[in-house]
Amino acid sequence: MTTTTPAPAASDWRLDLPPSRWHRPLLVLGAMLAVLTVVTLIGWLVDDREVLGVNLWEKPLKFAISGTIYALTWSWIIGHFTRWQRAAWWAGTVITVTLAIELVVITGAAIAGITSHFNVSTPLATTLWSIMAVAITTLWIATFVAGIALWRNPGADPARQAAIRTGVAISLLGMGLAFLMTSPNAAQLADFQGIAGAHTVGVADGGPGLPLLGWSTIAGDLRIPHFIGMHALQALPLLALLLELGARRVPVLRDALVRRGLVLTGAGAYLAVVGLVTMQALRGQSIVAPDALTLIIGATIAAASLAAALAVLAAGSRRGRTPVAASGGGSSS
Repeated sequence: MTTTTPAPAASDWRLDLPPSRWHRPLLVLGAMLAVLTVVTLIGWLVDDREVLGVNLWEKPLKFAISGTIYALTWSWIIGHFTRWQRAAWWAGTVITVTLAIELVVITGAAIAGITSHFNVSTPLATTLWSIMAVAITTLWIATFVAGIALWRNPGADPARQAAIRTGVAISLLGMGLAFLMTSPNAAQLADFQGIAGAHTVGVADGGPGLPLLGWSTIAGDLRIPHFIGMHALQALPLLALLLELGARRVPVLRDALVRRGLVLTGAGAYLAVVGLVTMQALRGQSIVAPDALTLIIGATIAAASLAAALAVLAAGSRRGRTPVAASGGGSSS
């Protein structure tokens, strides 16, 4: 006799979702990318070969870590769907295939000792870049479809629902910001050397950068808003979880509307930060050398976010102190 696992309640974003509910292809890909993370980490530690002044294993290592987190997160999210399940399952499967193709190309290029991004200097490099460009675009479209399906699924806890929905929306924006890197810049057009596109603004790729992340320390770097935006998918649900844990000790956080308000405040601040680092990168400014304008905007975002959070907490405290009106008529004898 065949039994099926019942679907979770429409509201239940369970942290302990049964393995049978996870999106299986994405779960398998996440496990495979976790193995790839270990392999590329070993390569990064023992192989000192470089491409553009950076260890050739650094890029596949970063993408393997990010891909593992991304695949497992979406596998968990899709497991909660009670509506549009088929569309979400197929979107997740497309995400699996395209993400796998991207990692294969990036790792293969590293093994070959060539750059994987923006490289059209040889027929092989052009083919690899074209395959990856199509895969990335398809990945974004599939994630967009999954995001629409997610919006059609209800959730019992308003804070968790807000965190997951806004996380997906900002993640899509962050992924889309990657397309800012794919057009050749003025220097490349003036003296074309087979590279069309760049991570950095103001200098050529491959200069000094932050350890492992590789973000430029001397110029603007468009990888920063792409990275920060994309991982809103994890950051905002984590914020919701931390607020739930805090509710055990802070009474006002037991109000689901307070937690939702704080999550939305956090999402607004997160989105503003994505905008700020995008502006900073496009101005050719290094993340480690902000000018006065960047600092003023950053301080404004922090102050506005703090004020909004305090307003949410104050409103929750007032609701908690409001006496509940007596219900019903008098007693009978």
